[in-house]
Amino acid sequence: MDNLIPIGRFSRVSRLSIKALRHYDDAGLLTPAWVDPSSGYRYYSYAQANRAEAIRMLRSLDMPLDEIRTVLEAPDHLTAARVYERHGRRLQEQLDRHTRMLSFLRRLVTQEVDPMSYDITLKQLPAQHTAVLRQQVTAATIGPSVGQGFATIAAAIERCGAGFAGPPFLIMTEPVDAESAGEIELGFPVASPFPSDGQVLGQEEPARMVAATVHQGPYDAAGPAYAAVEAWIQEHGHAGAGAPREVYLNSPDQVPPPEYLTEIQFPISLPV
Repeated sequence: MDNLIPIGRFSRVSRLSIKALRHYDDAGLLTPAWVDPSSGYRYYSYAQANRAEAIRMLRSLDMPLDEIRTVLEAPDHLTAARVYERHGRRLQEQLDRHTRMLSFLRRLVTQEVDPMSYDITLKQLPAQHTAVLRQQVTAATIGPSVGQGFATIAAAIERCGAGFAGPPFLIMTEPVDAESAGEIELGFPVASPFPSDGQVLGQEEPARMVAATVHQGPYDAAGPAYAAVEAWIQEHGHAGAGAPREVYLNSPDQVPPPEYLTEIQFPISLPV
């Protein structure tokens, strides 16, 4: 016991909150050196300070807990290096995205982006079978959640043989921003009725009229396109008839962000 310190003091030594230390204990990343069997109170050794510091720094770089575990328990330097390299690429992608967003914001604030430059069209969409997946996301998780969600839906469609009938789409049924989580619906049109497969549900969408425009560029910069369609709807005396959707006309795996093509569709009801 002479070399052990209680969790409160170890929190000061490691600069990790008591809540974080308990979380890392539950995750098996930083187990206390000793736990008092009568009180459940956790004690740590000074020798654990380096591991705690490594965890603190890696978490400050947003490395996921499972990857931190791989780094800390890697049998050799090469295994750890692969994790560092993969996360480094992820951080570079985030930096590139934030740089694009700042550039867009400069143009937005100085009014170099003109929402009225978008061409708006009316489209009658036929009834369509779809395979959809609903997810709760935050502003921080929406990117990876969308990619993983589309992969899950595509795998389910391939398993049942329903056949793809168009590009993927996203419906934000609840707003998602930096302050709150929300629900999104991801989906693919399919050529035949889709039997539900786990969380991937089959549904038939009715025919509908939409006001639509095509946005070229990063997904984060699509706000003016939304504003343009909404303004057009109001100007022409239409009423909204449901949540808007984004239809992804090309794949981010095949083109760089400046060439992304996204159709923004607002369901509407025509004036009588």
